[in-house]
Amino acid sequence: MPLDISDIGKEVLNTHYAVRGPIVARAKELERQGRKIIYCNIGNPQALGQKPLSYVRQVLALAQWPELLTLAPEAFPADALARAKEILDKSGFGLGAYSDSKGVPFVREAVAAFIRSRDTDSSCAVASDPEHIYLTDGASKAVQAVLRLLIAGPQDGIMTPIPQYPLYSATITLYGGRQVGYFLDEASGWSLSKAMLEKAYLSAQEKGIRVRAICVINPGNPTGSVLSRDNIAMVIQFAKEHGLSILADEVYQENIYRPEDRFVSFARVLTELGEKVLSLFSFHSCSKGYLGECGQRGGYVEARNVSPEVLAQLTKLQSVSLCANLTGQVLVYLMVRPPHAGEASRETFLRERTAILGELGERARLLAEGLSKIPGISCQPVAGAMYAFPCIRLPQGRTDEDYCMALLEATGICVVPGMGFGQEEGTAHFRTTILPPREQMEEVVDKIKDFHASWI
Repeated sequence: MPLDISDIGKEVLNTHYAVRGPIVARAKELERQGRKIIYCNIGNPQALGQKPLSYVRQVLALAQWPELLTLAPEAFPADALARAKEILDKSGFGLGAYSDSKGVPFVREAVAAFIRSRDTDSSCAVASDPEHIYLTDGASKAVQAVLRLLIAGPQDGIMTPIPQYPLYSATITLYGGRQVGYFLDEASGWSLSKAMLEKAYLSAQEKGIRVRAICVINPGNPTGSVLSRDNIAMVIQFAKEHGLSILADEVYQENIYRPEDRFVSFARVLTELGEKVLSLFSFHSCSKGYLGECGQRGGYVEARNVSPEVLAQLTKLQSVSLCANLTGQVLVYLMVRPPHAGEASRETFLRERTAILGELGERARLLAEGLSKIPGISCQPVAGAMYAFPCIRLPQGRTDEDYCMALLEATGICVVPGMGFGQEEGTAHFRTTILPPREQMEEVVDKIKDFHASWI
């Protein structure tokens, strides 16, 4: 007999991923019918017009087709030629062969050097070991691998922010674990509080859940928040008190838009506090930041204060898929080792990088301010990442899923309902990206304004 839906496991059936749910499916259907759709549902920069960095694509082209090194060397800057030769030499067999399961050693060494450089100054020296770094197919695969390690049974719980990125809720459900949501404080810019963490932890204990870890997304997805150093230290202290591992999702660390904010890594604060027994898994990705190379699937996880036995299990999980794709691994290398001062590509790289981040910052301001001016909508400032998560006032009996579907049908704007990320009971939200070009962003705000006035 053919496979029937009744044959599928409940974990799969109960797994949901809102970012590509029924509203996006309807948007694709409308697009096939000839409707213009503005996709604000997912952080996919190049799909919304962001240009790839010249240096990145030049090196990738040379590494993918080495014959260009001799056929057309005059078409490439000298440092791009040198970097491609280095990649080909050190990878051993080029980009078409498997690498070590952990990833190419020289790339992992470059990631460790990047972490040390990023987090070390005169007051604090942060160490990083290449043997504790794993290169993965985007940060998502790294997150999934770590969650697979942590969830050993149906009563194992992972604390996640509410709202959260649905990768976490979906993967926890798929692996048969329990999501333990802790609410972020919307009124204070989506910050964390010790009281809310304790409340979520105690509630889970009362239900017989064994809480294994806490996940923190900084800068925030979907909230656009940036955590302070004190907030991070509080989370570390909370995790220490309850014997939890920490999952630090830091894929938007380059996306900081306000001068009063700065990115502070969990590795940095953990080192400052002298904590050497608290396990920390930190994630980064080539998809976000100024690279926007979502389709190339490059990322990494650094495991800190983790035993050799646990690292061996993580290595085993990696080896099941043999290795991460080599193009993504090279992209990680180019992300953590951009052109240095004095190299031929440096000036172009800085100009393109600055333009991308500057434009994202301006769009973040325009979107948050524009949405907040609409009666019935309030939006916290977008301090980082690529998203806004505005709160919307709805008619009695209607949901934010109803709202987003109606918005799509009326305007062609595709956003994601807040219920897919989690939200406090009695509130309604939607998530939208800041990625559409500036003139299109103004169109998005105007159309939402007109739609909201008519719908409520």
